[in-house]
Amino acid sequence: MFYKGRVVLVTGGSGFVGTHFVQQLLEQRAKVRITVHHRPPIIKDDRVEAVPADLTRLEDCVAAVKGVDFVIHAAGAVAAAGVTAGNPMSAITTNLILTARMLEACIGNVERFLLFSSSTGYPVTDHPVAEEQMWSGPTHPSYFGYGWMRRYLERIGEFVASKSNLKIALVRPTAVYGRWDNFDPAASHVIPALIKRAVEKEDPYVVWGTGNEVRDFLHITDLVRGCLLMLEKYATCEPLNIGYGKVVTIREIIDIILKAAGHEAATVKFDAAKPTTIPFRMVDTSKAKRILGFEPTVSLEEGLKDTVEWYAENRAKLLKVGV
Repeated sequence: MFYKGRVVLVTGGSGFVGTHFVQQLLEQRAKVRITVHHRPPIIKDDRVEAVPADLTRLEDCVAAVKGVDFVIHAAGAVAAAGVTAGNPMSAITTNLILTARMLEACIGNVERFLLFSSSTGYPVTDHPVAEEQMWSGPTHPSYFGYGWMRRYLERIGEFVASKSNLKIALVRPTAVYGRWDNFDPAASHVIPALIKRAVEKEDPYVVWGTGNEVRDFLHITDLVRGCLLMLEKYATCEPLNIGYGKVVTIREIIDIILKAAGHEAATVKFDAAKPTTIPFRMVDTSKAKRILGFEPTVSLEEGLKDTVEWYAENRAKLLKVGV
């Protein structure tokens, strides 16, 4: 196995995405290190080395990568509406600083680096958007700040790769969901927010938008598997879309969630007057399939059902820790 015995640092290893990286890396017998800042790690395992670090400080980043082979940079700030409403710069500033500092620390010290971009950087299309279309137009207005921040991080990654021997895997993921997602209504994205309200039997069940918005949602375990393949096979600083690659509307998502939560009798009300984001977003995943052999293995129905059941079972515990 490629990761067996390799020292892999997962920044943000206490968070939703980072936790799933830790799980899969342990399964592949890697030596896992995580950075810890505000919250304790979810996975309690003696094989995981936890290093306290403030990644806005270069000296902390340098200390964290000492002796590390690969870095998976999963630390960052979320850009959910509840988070950015009061301070629209919070997620942008944090992600720029954390990523720039980590890349700086890795130059000359680390072999490979997984860098997350985002499908929010793509312009508006009415078809599955391919990697080469990123720079063909502006972002959707709702992603103006966050999407351009992700575009700029790609350019920083390209600059570092051109000036050093650091091999960078540049991933453009779609929206992900799954166990240990953030269910805090002030900070959550659409799927955990819908799941929380379904499990709590909200009625009427009010949804912003028309419900006809098209999205590409990928289960977190598939994202992590695709990213690990990419860090192994395609650390060339050339972007790849990692997504579900199938069309689904918010209405369809809601139907699956309500059924899984046993809340099918709820009165669903769509509020088209409320703000929504891009009306259509689907990514072309053919390049990842061709280069990595990557295809999602968790169906939307299976993944949503598992997430609903997991949240219902762990809801009391999550409420205690404020997740």
